[in-house]
Amino acid sequence: MSELAFHARKSVDPARSKSACSVLPVFGKELGDAAAALDPQIDGALSAALKLGDFKGKPGQTMVMPGAGKLERILLLGLGERDKLDRAAVREATQGLSTALSRLSARDALLFAEELQGQDVDLAWSLEYLARHLVMSAYRYTETLSKPKDPLSLRKLNVQAGAALGSAEVQRLLDRGAAVGRGANLARHLGDLPGNLCTPTTLASEARKLGRGNKQVSVQVLEEKKMRELGMGALLSVSAGSEQPAKLIAIHYKGGKSSDAPYVLVGKGITFDTGGISLKPGAKMDEMKYDMCGAASVLGTLQAVIEQKLPINVTGVIAAAENMPSGRATKPGDVVTSMAGKTIEILNTDAEGRLVLCDALTWATRLKPAAIVDIATLTGACVVALGSHATGLYANDDALAEQLLTAGTETHDRAWRMPLWEDYRKQLKSNFADLANIGGPEAGSVTAACFLAEFTGDCAWAHLDIAGAAWNSSPKGATGRPVALLSRYLAERAEA
Repeated sequence: MSELAFHARKSVDPARSKSACSVLPVFGKELGDAAAALDPQIDGALSAALKLGDFKGKPGQTMVMPGAGKLERILLLGLGERDKLDRAAVREATQGLSTALSRLSARDALLFAEELQGQDVDLAWSLEYLARHLVMSAYRYTETLSKPKDPLSLRKLNVQAGAALGSAEVQRLLDRGAAVGRGANLARHLGDLPGNLCTPTTLASEARKLGRGNKQVSVQVLEEKKMRELGMGALLSVSAGSEQPAKLIAIHYKGGKSSDAPYVLVGKGITFDTGGISLKPGAKMDEMKYDMCGAASVLGTLQAVIEQKLPINVTGVIAAAENMPSGRATKPGDVVTSMAGKTIEILNTDAEGRLVLCDALTWATRLKPAAIVDIATLTGACVVALGSHATGLYANDDALAEQLLTAGTETHDRAWRMPLWEDYRKQLKSNFADLANIGGPEAGSVTAACFLAEFTGDCAWAHLDIAGAAWNSSPKGATGRPVALLSRYLAERAEA
């Protein structure tokens, strides 16, 4: 996969800029400033193209024209009406730009980005979003393909942002967006891998890669023997039917002071979920390789945090296991004891994510964190409630919930807060254990969150149910969510 690099450029005359492709904003039928400056120097070719009426300058519309002089190509990029420019228009324009660039053989391009701002969108937001999106658009799955798609030809995007921001600040914004994009691509790659290649052991290896050669990063991998000693009976009940051993993986990033409490991300890492004895239907069961996307998002976010060298302490915890049926598998009706000492009646072995997470959450509380956020493809009920647009957010702390919601809005990796009321916890009552692992057919995503809340102690905690957001079924592929949300949340904690 080609690496796309971004470089901030000082203001230059469009006609004197050497580039394989110069990208010029257009507002409806009005040339942007850079295009208007170039137009008379190429005999009015740009205004003549607009007069033809084929290119209307709508958000995301593009048109490629032959260049002149040092410009090999000119790419007109529609932004819609100038006085209506907002984040939605910039997002559409960025999507159109990435599609247009992917069709060209140009290895470098120059974007005149000064006008990617208006009353409802600022330039800093546009630059960071642009870099993240373009990096993600360069992602290609290649691992198991004998003839993969051609990689993106574009290797370098020069960005001229005018006088509104200094070149150092422009570069910082581009670098931050690109780092988050690369983190999201790591999460996508791990999610897209088939279950026979991405196992709990694979996730442990990926975690070790993050720590390689970096003194600020240390990695722990707890094997099943150690987990038994710690009393993680809930987590181990999930891996009981599999030949693949479970792993509890911890990545400690020490970017802040040694005395600073860490922010902890806990990811569900079920590398394949058959449902166990409560076997899933066959349709779309192949998509259960994506049941480790919570873990993948933790790895992707940690990579982005490490690359940006955020001055903050972050620990990523991954509860990794494979849920399979066999003679050793946990059965419906079995009772197991969690690390917290609470007993759990397992009424459905396909409600396994909460079983691995509850022990991981108990382990995480012992780190005395500033806050815990768990991320999991936890319930189909969340997909029914919110579809694929929003991540379900549950929290026992209003300030934490608001921080995550704001981060999601800023990155367009949005979440929606759901209730976590005591009323729902009654559905988890069991005659044979302290609690059951399911709460009946009503409010399934809520009762799952209520189950997890039993294991968070006094910590500020939030749960992100990404079952609808983590992958697309058509075309099939992991999305890398919510790496952008989490990265912004942690960057804002570092800035605070």
